[in-house]
Amino acid sequence: MAEVESGIDDVVNGTISIINGEQRIYYYGYWILYYEPPAETWTARIRLIEGLTRRTFHHTEAGINTPGDKLDLARKCYEEASNEQEKRVNGAMLAGALFNRATDIFKIIVELEDKGVHLSLENELMQECNECLLEAMTLGKMVRHVSGVEGIDELWGEPLKAFTMPLEMFYETRYVKISNTMRDIDRIVGELRECLSNCPDFKPLWPILDEFSNYAKLNSETIKRDPRWYAIWPKFVTNSENIEALVSQLQDSVDSDSRSFIIAGCKLIEDGKNLIRHISGARVPMPETTKRFMKQCEQYKLIFKNSNGNSHDT
Repeated sequence: MAEVESGIDDVVNGTISIINGEQRIYYYGYWILYYEPPAETWTARIRLIEGLTRRTFHHTEAGINTPGDKLDLARKCYEEASNEQEKRVNGAMLAGALFNRATDIFKIIVELEDKGVHLSLENELMQECNECLLEAMTLGKMVRHVSGVEGIDELWGEPLKAFTMPLEMFYETRYVKISNTMRDIDRIVGELRECLSNCPDFKPLWPILDEFSNYAKLNSETIKRDPRWYAIWPKFVTNSENIEALVSQLQDSVDSDSRSFIIAGCKLIEDGKNLIRHISGARVPMPETTKRFMKQCEQYKLIFKNSNGNSHDT
């Protein structure tokens, strides 16, 4: 991950360049690690959709990875559910079944293609696959992130885009989402600095937080098949653990005069760290959760605007 410090207005989105020996593509202020899109084949498309579907279920709530052959049962339970909360969960389970049914159908399409049987987009199998993905995307509003705090529509819609878009265009949309993810990581870190930088107790946090955010952005741009990811992920996790250790140390050592200021600041750090982990892993923004975090920071600044960690709260 690299950012442009000067001449940024002259760079056009989609520009590809070699930076520090790595091929990168520019979108909205960030130079993102570039991967050549796969060849435009059905085999490449199914592999992409399978990978996206696995990643989608990994980052969403438990219990919704419904097998495709349970689609009718999932739909029946959804239609018969009367409790509003339970109906949302049933809807998420139905969305999962639709995704998996679409993947099942797509595998058959690819097998037929490999045997020389070419299907047009008007073919019944193609149409059913598309309809499953469309309905799954509609129901995606009921699906929550694994954290349980909000939906994750942008991630949920990716398999449909991979089915309907040219692969090169699909990859372009991914770079836009990654740039937005990096932007939000920087916003979160900037807000934490604004809230806590006047307190000397938090000074040891900044180099760790900066390194954590750097590896969060590297994690968001690097696919797991890339050998570089195996060096990035341990550093990302280690810095997250170092932040947790520092927070624990601050909470244990805080004096009575600054207790509420420090404890509330530690809560901000924990929430910000967790939010960065979530969006870095999903590689898409989480706008509602980020908005709530920013509001939480604003409330902190209003309550403790005259505190510096060594004085009584005001």
